[in-house]
Amino acid sequence: MTQGADRSPGRRTVIGAAVLGTAALGVGGATAAPAEADERHGGHGSSYRDLPQPTVIAHRGASGYRPEHTIGSYQLALDMGAHVIEQDLVPTKDGHLVCRHENDITGTTDVAAHPEFASRRTTKSVDGVSLTGWFTEDFTLADLKTLRAKERIPGNRQENTLYDGRWAVPTFEEVLRWAEKEGRRRGRPVWLHVETKHPTYFRGLGLGLEEPLAKLLRRYGRDRQGSPVFLQSFEPTSIQRLAKLVSSPRVVLLSGASTRPWDFVQAGDPRTVADLVKPAGLKWIASFAQGIGPTLDLIIPKDASGKLGTPTTLVRDAHAQDLILHPYTMRNENTFLPADFRRGTDPNAYGDAFGAFKVYFETGIDGIFTDNADTGLLAASDFRG
Repeated sequence: MTQGADRSPGRRTVIGAAVLGTAALGVGGATAAPAEADERHGGHGSSYRDLPQPTVIAHRGASGYRPEHTIGSYQLALDMGAHVIEQDLVPTKDGHLVCRHENDITGTTDVAAHPEFASRRTTKSVDGVSLTGWFTEDFTLADLKTLRAKERIPGNRQENTLYDGRWAVPTFEEVLRWAEKEGRRRGRPVWLHVETKHPTYFRGLGLGLEEPLAKLLRRYGRDRQGSPVFLQSFEPTSIQRLAKLVSSPRVVLLSGASTRPWDFVQAGDPRTVADLVKPAGLKWIASFAQGIGPTLDLIIPKDASGKLGTPTTLVRDAHAQDLILHPYTMRNENTFLPADFRRGTDPNAYGDAFGAFKVYFETGIDGIFTDNADTGLLAASDFRG
């Protein structure tokens, strides 16, 4: 999630109370082996509309407490009781889908400490942005598995560095297997929220994301309308392509109002996100998707001082098209909270996250992405009363 640079700061954990208080809300993984999964999820899968409201989506797992997109991060989020766990997908050189927020793995792995890969450091333009580092598409899966994951922003989340080197970069298939195992243990499916990252860029390299993703979804029985998975992308054409391959629920992600999806840029489509959140744009999205994932500023804009202003009509307009809304991203730290919910002067200290969650929930959103699933679950519980 979160298109472009994402500078998430530190944490102070409130895990204990949340794990104890939300254990009953835990959702497990796909309940059957691949051979059985089609029958289980096809004829008896639960609808995304049956998820608890508001739905708490663990953003890259429990990324406020563990290095993001690791099995450890996903496991902690599930143990906290998160309703849905997010994965971002990028490909390896040999076409395997792995879970990383970006294909640039410079800051999320120990690749820089591997002299055998020093020559692979390079500069690339990804969706119009020049980046220098190491990229998944230049590594085979075997290469990538020699690396270890680490905390992306150690200056802000120093406590997370305790877990540096503990986990490898997971493949999406490994996550599916983990979800099945946890589902059998818990007796209910683990819901996943799966994003295709930079799909136009990768298709141009001959590494299309949608086809291998659809193949895995079919193999693990998550390709039906009732399957416990959301498919998401900032590029609408990726969602349109997936709609032709599988029937799983689909969500179009929306960045800032003035931005254009990269596939629009490449195709010469002049529409911006501001156009897509108008009734006509939402009607178009509803023709191939079941929901939208807007940045929270599209729900409630901030004023010049960083305080929340008046909510837009986006929730009402999206619901009028029968679209669900899963906006992003709530975090506990002052740096990421609206100015009216910051407390004290330390940007990495926790502010009044519960107050901010409440205001966002009051708009009628169907769910929310958060780095701190425990906080989100308690806030959702308070909101439901």
